[in-house]
Amino acid sequence: MGQLLDFEGHAVASLRRRVAEVEEANQDLIAFARGHSGAVAAIHQAVIDALEADGLDHLIHVITQAWPHTLGLDAVSLALFVEDGAMRADASGLQIVDRRLLERAVGDGEGVVLRGVERGHPLFGPASDLIRAEALIRLDGTPPQPSGLLALGQRRPQGFETRHGSELLLFLGQAVSRMIGRWLP
Repeated sequence: MGQLLDFEGHAVASLRRRVAEVEEANQDLIAFARGHSGAVAAIHQAVIDALEADGLDHLIHVITQAWPHTLGLDAVSLALFVEDGAMRADASGLQIVDRRLLERAVGDGEGVVLRGVERGHPLFGPASDLIRAEALIRLDGTPPQPSGLLALGQRRPQGFETRHGSELLLFLGQAVSRMIGRWLP
């Protein structure tokens, strides 16, 4: 005679496997939502802190000194085109930089570039050697306001690699551009 097949055992095993997959996907979704919610809250707080600046010097201080803590980063640098040159500000202060360095960084690319790196962008200054993940955010100032770049860096090699993160960082860059415009004639 023929062989008897155990359909019930196979069906139960298949259902258990599916339930486990759904539970794992659910946990991943919850973890993503919590992380996204935390990122949104941090960026909102960073913008609020910057809005409270009482001048351009104070705004630069907030961005380069307070934002690393607020956003959970290791380095933040702000670089702007100024007349025929360029300048950058970071935790070590304000420096003049070669305009071409900023032009290459800004380029014609995306509004936000997220990437893992062996060494951070030179705009991070002394912190460049420590940076393993960076977000480069174009600042598109409308003339006569300066355009430039906001660079966010961290030592951990992962971190800046989701589309949702890009949208939040684009918002952060737009807010910075408008705040800079508020303080420059």
